[in-house]
Amino acid sequence: MNSAILQPGRTVWRIERACRAAVLVDGAAFFAAVREAFLKAQHSIFIVGWDIDSRTKLQGDEPLADGHPASLAAFLADLVKARPDLKVHLLLWDYSLLYAHEREPLPRLSLQWQLPEQVTLCLDSTVPFGSSQHQKLVVIDDALAFSGGLDLTIRRWDTPKHELDNARRVDPSGEPYRPFHDIQMMVDGEAARALALLARQRWCHAKGGEPAIEPYGDPWPDSYRPDFTDIGIGIARTQPRYNGEAAVHEVEALFLDSISHAERSIYIENQFATSPRIAARLALQLRRHPALEVVIVAPRSHDSFVERRTMRNGRIRFWRTVKAAGGDRVRLVYPSVERDGRSTHTMIHSKIMVIDDIFLRVGSANMNNRSMGADTECDLAVEAVNDDERAAIVRIRDRLLGEHCGVPSEEVTAVLAAHGSLVRAVDTLSAGGHRLRPIEDGLPDHSLFARLAERVADPVRPLRLGRLAGRVLPRLVLHGGRVLPRGPALKLGLAAALVVALTLAWQITGLSGLAEPDQVGDFLSAARGAPWAFLFVIAAFLVGGAVAFPVTVMIVATAAVFGPWLGMLYATLGAAASALVMYALGDRFGQEALAGLLGARWDKLRARLRRRGLLAMVALRVVPIAPFTLVNLAAGASSIRPVDFVLGTLIGMGPGLVALCLMGDRIVRVFTHPVPSEIALLALCVAAWIGLSLAAQAAVSRLGGDAP
Repeated sequence: MNSAILQPGRTVWRIERACRAAVLVDGAAFFAAVREAFLKAQHSIFIVGWDIDSRTKLQGDEPLADGHPASLAAFLADLVKARPDLKVHLLLWDYSLLYAHEREPLPRLSLQWQLPEQVTLCLDSTVPFGSSQHQKLVVIDDALAFSGGLDLTIRRWDTPKHELDNARRVDPSGEPYRPFHDIQMMVDGEAARALALLARQRWCHAKGGEPAIEPYGDPWPDSYRPDFTDIGIGIARTQPRYNGEAAVHEVEALFLDSISHAERSIYIENQFATSPRIAARLALQLRRHPALEVVIVAPRSHDSFVERRTMRNGRIRFWRTVKAAGGDRVRLVYPSVERDGRSTHTMIHSKIMVIDDIFLRVGSANMNNRSMGADTECDLAVEAVNDDERAAIVRIRDRLLGEHCGVPSEEVTAVLAAHGSLVRAVDTLSAGGHRLRPIEDGLPDHSLFARLAERVADPVRPLRLGRLAGRVLPRLVLHGGRVLPRGPALKLGLAAALVVALTLAWQITGLSGLAEPDQVGDFLSAARGAPWAFLFVIAAFLVGGAVAFPVTVMIVATAAVFGPWLGMLYATLGAAASALVMYALGDRFGQEALAGLLGARWDKLRARLRRRGLLAMVALRVVPIAPFTLVNLAAGASSIRPVDFVLGTLIGMGPGLVALCLMGDRIVRVFTHPVPSEIALLALCVAAWIGLSLAAQAAVSRLGGDAP
């Protein structure tokens, strides 16, 4: 039987055979299977993720008995120590600052510097601005591969019981989190080799080199029985256009084509549902087939501030489209967990679709816009060609539905056999405090912020700064039928936005590869030993300040090239020159804008800043809450006296600059191999910094700086 849905080159990248394939439901099963497979690894392990956390506990629902540590980093260190030929490659998305609060700080420290040299980390920034590396792949010896919705990170572990309370469901700080549901697929054979190639291509794309596949052994974990044997696996990708590479939209094509084959039921689990094209295709199919039912299991609500104002709006529109076409034949529900008058809900992070008894997909792609064209994604799909494969697909669907309703899969199968209705099973099945309840998203947020945030957070294609500005700025200028101030406020706002955008660009776009001390050091080394070296360094700092380049990177690179003492002198001169030039620009062009914006209040504010300018500058330098360039411009525009600006900058930045120049390598050693003398020296620098800040405050008070 020829495949009708899986079409290489259109809906999938390729179709490859797997001797065995298994669907791993929830984090406990996935982490345990990965651990067991790692213990069989002989040559290579590749981990490709949106997130990787060194503290992740690789364990299932049973106590560990293999003698190795539980946490990922310690486990890998133990493993490569015992097997010198084993190489571990970690590829982690070089994430946006928006996700910093969710991530382990300093990934290079925790995942590279603390681990043996056999473990290599690559921070992948080779995606367009605003996009992410969202594939979640684990490959062992190029012979076994995992792909799906789960990363090897924290706050993902749970069991299919999804209990209201579970003492093991806590993050590294001991803070409990609510039940969490996700799915991964495990394959071997040619399918694993194809995923190994995909993982290595991603690695080589980010780090360089040529992929070479070398399958070895049989790392399949003995504790896991396959759901399928000798099965064709379709591999679908999303790859945004970037750096000369063509865009790939197989994930979206697979969604649309598979839905077009549905006749009786579509079962979906997905974290986000915002894609209007998928909603329209579901609606079309519901109208074509009056007996078709659609059940979508999703999170009850979105947690983060941005998601509530972006993905929620999109889901409201998505559901209205589907509901209008399907009426009582469709459900949008979340898993509720209730006991003893208390309740919570299971976080749905899985990305799975089951169509009738013919099609199963498990992957990383959400049903939102960005998964269709902006992020990198990888989904695996099975199209049944015989009765055994159809039966396996139905068993997986019934198992998942039973998990959310608290009943065995056999009970789901019996209800479906008796009534033939997926919707009826959702409405009636419940046990042990588990049930599926309707999602009530309420009314959409029509605010300007929500509309603009959607364009940034859920784009259908990679963001282009020029195109984004062309769409956003007119909305800011013309909003609600009235023109916002175009004069001083707009000038100041655009200037600040430009500096912030440049600052972010050096951290979250392809430019981040240039914002590394070794890259800058290679550039500065051209002047090493030359009599005009200090002029070259000052010029580099001036250019860096003009484009909001990270000043700390400049300082570290200068010290690395010219040595700690000469580097300290050059870095001080360069930072001071950059600060003064930006201050002068702010003084020349910013004061007039502020005066026009604030009117009579400007004189009072300027007088206060003149009295307290030194203290303000020390505080801003000690605790850099804004980019270096923006602070310099704002200080000039705010009429802070030059002497206060210079003195506050020297006092505030001095200890940090000295520490970066003299202790760059020692700071790393404090975290990797703590030695009392190193810790004491670092503590002295911190104490000196604090002491100078207090001294500055005392000086300001003596000079009358405490006036209101």
